[in-house]
Amino acid sequence: MNAKDKNEQNQIFAQGDKANPDYFTGNAWVKLLVNENEFNSVIGNVTFEAGARNNWHTHPGGQILIVTDGTGYYQEKGKPIQLIQRGDVIKIPADVKHWHGAATDSALTHIAITAVTPKGSIDWLERVTDAEYNSYKQ
Repeated sequence: MNAKDKNEQNQIFAQGDKANPDYFTGNAWVKLLVNENEFNSVIGNVTFEAGARNNWHTHPGGQILIVTDGTGYYQEKGKPIQLIQRGDVIKIPADVKHWHGAATDSALTHIAITAVTPKGSIDWLERVTDAEYNSYKQ
């Protein structure tokens, strides 16, 4: 049996709908598992193709990412990019400006758990530039 290709994912949930290109660079898909009308959280399974990422953004109530497959990046504004991989849990405090997405050579899938507050659940900001994305240092 051949080793798993770095772009092949072990999907737990269906891939979902194509992510809004206004907020993502590259191809990504979102499968909502729980929406804000069902509970006071939004929970989604997000799949990023290699090289794809979301825009800078914040969450008024914070967010938790649970990486279920692949390898990717997470960065808070003013800090270096962190490598994230299957089994990692990233706890993002409220109002911290950040982005996340797949590494250059691997797809990434994570579950995003986002609190819904009176201020909403997400504030989308500017795109992550190629220079920012490519600043990862091993």
